[in-house]
Amino acid sequence: MKTLLAVDGSDNSYEAIHALKFFAPAEELTLLHALDVPRPAYPMLLPEVQEQLYKTLEQSMREDGERLLDRIQPLLPMHAGPSTKQLRMGSPAEVIVSTAEEQKADLIVMGARGLGPVKERLFGSVSHRILTLAHCATLIVNGSVKAMKRILLPRQGLSDAESAVRFLRLKPFYDPVEVTLLTLLPSTQPPWPADVASAEKLEGEALRSARDYIDGVAERLHAIGYQAHGIASVGTPAARILQEATTRHSDLILMGTRGRQGITRFVLGSVSHAVLHRMPCPVLAFH
Repeated sequence: MKTLLAVDGSDNSYEAIHALKFFAPAEELTLLHALDVPRPAYPMLLPEVQEQLYKTLEQSMREDGERLLDRIQPLLPMHAGPSTKQLRMGSPAEVIVSTAEEQKADLIVMGARGLGPVKERLFGSVSHRILTLAHCATLIVNGSVKAMKRILLPRQGLSDAESAVRFLRLKPFYDPVEVTLLTLLPSTQPPWPADVASAEKLEGEALRSARDYIDGVAERLHAIGYQAHGIASVGTPAARILQEATTRHSDLILMGTRGRQGITRFVLGSVSHAVLHRMPCPVLAFH
């Protein structure tokens, strides 16, 4: 598996380095730091002076970035795999996504670094933009990672199941993990009181069908060496995922973000975004 570790010097960035100890050795591990050098915002200065200021700032940031990569390399887990360092210019999200594509990475690992609720609604966080744009799995680390044993895997359809099985076949984790598969159904609210009984019957049948489906996925994971079991529940996706992750003390939420079109993809995107904002543990999104 090829891994791209994106670092920016933040606390969560260092936690992302630590999280690598829970993943299998990488065939190739790239340490990447993106330099987003701001242009001077002084319109009264001569263009030559502005360019000189820019070059001075760029050189200073480049030296800081090289020192950061030099500090990080010795902190990698012993089994992380052969590593190389890269310093690239540009917007962090675009640099990370393009580098992952160039190197055919299987996994991007990075720390969460939010902008705050108002700015993110306007511009989108780096984390969320990468989840939207990247064509490989992405691990977002939001704090201290003490274990990677209990995995919550929310599923919403056949294509999700196929993507999950395909990703887990890569054997991405260093030690055995326990996978809880969660499938969610929307709550049935009848328009008239007389419809309550029929609505409950339909909901019961839907839950039984969902349990059969999720048990089938669990069997497929058993066949490739995972401890797995499934649960079916009713509720709002984002809220239920977060509740289950908290109640079960999950070490990781593993969920899909792509493979849909139109309104379905928009809804799933809002779910992954909501989970990313309030995640009680790291989130690993795959496509």
